[in-house]
Amino acid sequence: MSASRGLSLTATALRAVIPWRRGRSQDWKGGLQTRWEASSSSPEASEGQIHLTDSCVRRLLEITEGSEFLRLEVEGGGCSGFQYKFSLDTVVNPDDRVFEQGGARVVVDSDSLAFVKGAQVDFSQELIRSSFQVLNNPQAEQGCSCGSSFSVKL
Repeated sequence: MSASRGLSLTATALRAVIPWRRGRSQDWKGGLQTRWEASSSSPEASEGQIHLTDSCVRRLLEITEGSEFLRLEVEGGGCSGFQYKFSLDTVVNPDDRVFEQGGARVVVDSDSLAFVKGAQVDFSQELIRSSFQVLNNPQAEQGCSCGSSFSVKL
């Protein structure tokens, strides 16, 4: 797995721990670059993408500094069999794929990518919580009502 500065915070905890930096949001000029970049130039680089919503890009630009990025991992557990795990990280491992949009980066290891390829990463802000979420995951058969765990299509 990743060497992630000892962080395994939920997205809600990320919001509480990392202050919103107003200055960073000025770097985002409203228009997003739509170029996807993968760390691999293999034939699989064009398939198996992770898509970032505008709200995800905006939030990542607010909370990350320097070489920080959002790491998305899938691990066993949760009420449906698998669960999504988000953390801030600075180390890109050899088996990682990097997805970048508008200066915001999401990194997924190759094992986890098999479970989330084609999905969207979103940042949702509600009265009761604010969190990064995986939406429209074509690899998931069903998920729990909280949206943090899922079962895989066989």
